[in-house]
Amino acid sequence: MGPEEAAAGPGPGRLAAALAANLAASTGVVFANKWLYERARFPALSLTLLHFAATWLGLRACRARGVFAPRALRPGQVLPLALSFCGFVALTNLSLRSNTVGTYQLAKALTTPVVLLLQQAVYGRRAPARVKLTLIPIILGVFLNSYYDVKFNFLGMVYASLGVLVTSVYQVWVGAKQHELQVNSMQLLYYQAPMSCGILLCIVPFFEPVFGEGGIFGPWTLSAVLMVILSAVIAFMVNLTIYWIIGNTSPVTYNMFGHFKFCITLMGGYILFKDPLSINQGFGIACTLFGILAYTHFKLSEQEVNKSRLVQSP
Repeated sequence: MGPEEAAAGPGPGRLAAALAANLAASTGVVFANKWLYERARFPALSLTLLHFAATWLGLRACRARGVFAPRALRPGQVLPLALSFCGFVALTNLSLRSNTVGTYQLAKALTTPVVLLLQQAVYGRRAPARVKLTLIPIILGVFLNSYYDVKFNFLGMVYASLGVLVTSVYQVWVGAKQHELQVNSMQLLYYQAPMSCGILLCIVPFFEPVFGEGGIFGPWTLSAVLMVILSAVIAFMVNLTIYWIIGNTSPVTYNMFGHFKFCITLMGGYILFKDPLSINQGFGIACTLFGILAYTHFKLSEQEVNKSRLVQSP
């Protein structure tokens, strides 16, 4: 990819396809995981471990078919990302298990301002004022939905808060590492996924049973096993599209798209799991969508300006 292509960003068709795939996969994995937690009582960290294993196996299959060629990376270059990846997925899964679907998604909405703060503090990247202003209706929507969530609990909010912090660090590093190491999303995830899997394999026995009832090795019903397989396959698609979107756009753009997914998931939680949804929460959803539309408008305007500059440059 040349400098002109990098400045212009990925083509609209490829970006739209990646966003659509991420939307379908992210929404599907939330409901598959929620089913496993509520109906089968499947352990959260063990499910995360299976997700990592499925991602690694999926990437090995892609490599065998010539979809990508691996790049040699030192373990020390990938270890910080692997550790944050473990924390990101484990904490969000624990948050989902301990909270309603609505609270889970609402807490994740706070990732956007945290990402902006990290990018400014660590990398000196200042977002335009108009982009920062789009966070106001989003944060207002988060407040309205959180305030009226009648299933609030302290432990769930601890998991959610820690998840926001670790997720923000992870997302900032995903984009930074791809550019720093000059690798694409599959090449980086190919090394990071098994490392995260190994780390979690050492952690799971201290927090969850391994054998017997409630352990990763069961016994489990056939429906639970099939749902675990489905959840793992969808998680592979989630991880792959997250890397691609962040590497080709930015963590902030990915998070803004995440707010749109939040609105869909919130409605799904109301329909499938009977989570409460009041008029005030509906107003919160409207505020969130307004902030997303405003951000999208500003980013499209920015892209048009960048394209015009490329055309005019000698």
